[in-house]
Amino acid sequence: MALSEKSISFLEEHIPELAEVAFKQAYWAALASGSSVLVSENGNLVEIFPDGHYEIIKHLLPVIPVIRGQRLESTNV
Repeated sequence: MALSEKSISFLEEHIPELAEVAFKQAYWAALASGSSVLVSENGNLVEIFPDGHYEIIKHLLPVIPVIRGQRLESTNV
């Protein structure tokens, strides 16, 4: 069954919502299975464990705002 352009546009508009739900589900599934998860929180890379405790792994560099289509070159070679 081929989708119309309108149907495709409607589905594409909901990709961010679907991605958010998928990430939350993966986060909780990992913790429930006994694994830890890594998250970016308050400028830090944080490892969260199933029992609720966490460890700061490292401080992250500040976010670099980019404009759609902009190209950045790595200075870290």
